[in-house]
Amino acid sequence: MPVAIITGASKGLGRALATALAQRGWDLVLDARTPEVLHATAEALTAHGVRVEALPGDVTDAGHRAGLVSAARKLGGVDLLVSNASALGAEPLVRLEGLSLEGLRRALEVNVVAALGLVQVALPWLRESAAGTVIAVSSDAAAEAYETWGGYGASKAALDQLAAVLGAEEPGVRVWAVDPGDMGTDLYTAAVPDDADPRPEPGSVVPAFLRLLDERPASGRYAAPSLLEGR
Repeated sequence: MPVAIITGASKGLGRALATALAQRGWDLVLDARTPEVLHATAEALTAHGVRVEALPGDVTDAGHRAGLVSAARKLGGVDLLVSNASALGAEPLVRLEGLSLEGLRRALEVNVVAALGLVQVALPWLRESAAGTVIAVSSDAAAEAYETWGGYGASKAALDQLAAVLGAEEPGVRVWAVDPGDMGTDLYTAAVPDDADPRPEPGSVVPAFLRLLDERPASGRYAAPSLLEGR
C-alpha cells in the first residue's frame, strides 16, 4: 500500500484528506500537536482497514520530523508528504505595524522552515517511490494582498517558492503547492474570529487534491477551486 505523511492531520483539511486517502487504501503517518484529538482521528481512520501511525508533536522539532519519516519507512516508505501544519503568526490576525516579530518567526518556522526540514529527511524515500509526491498547502494570501494577512501570507509565499524550486531540482518527484481556497476551519476562526459568514467545509476541496494524485500533472502551483471547476 502507498504511504503518506500528513502534518496538521487531526482536524480540518488534514483530517479530510487523510480520510479520503484511507478510503483509497493508503497507510498513513499523521502529525498534530494535540494528542487526544490526533489519536481519536487515527482510531477513526483505522476503520477503513489501513495502518495509521499517530505521532503528536511540533513540526519545528527536528527529532519529531525524523520520527515521522521513520514511522513511514516502517510502513513501507514515503510516497506522499503533505505539509499542512500552519501557524498564523498572530491570533487574531493584526496589521503589519502590530505584528510581533516573534509571531512572524513562528509562522516562518512552522510554515516554511519545518516544511523544508521534513522534505529534506523524507527526500531519499520520495525519490525511491515511483509516485513520490510533495504537497505544500498554500493560501491565496500568498499571492494576494489582504489586510492583516501579511505575516501569514509572506510565509506561504516563501513556501510556494520553495516548492517551485524543489520541483525544478527534483524532476523525479512531483511537487505541488496547492491553494485550497476559502474554507471553514479552526485556523480561519482563530485568524478572523468576528467573521461569522459561512464557508465551505474542508472536505469539499479534497477532490481537487485527489485529482492531482490521479492525473499527476507537472510540478507547480495549483488552486483547488480551478481544479474542481475543471472536473
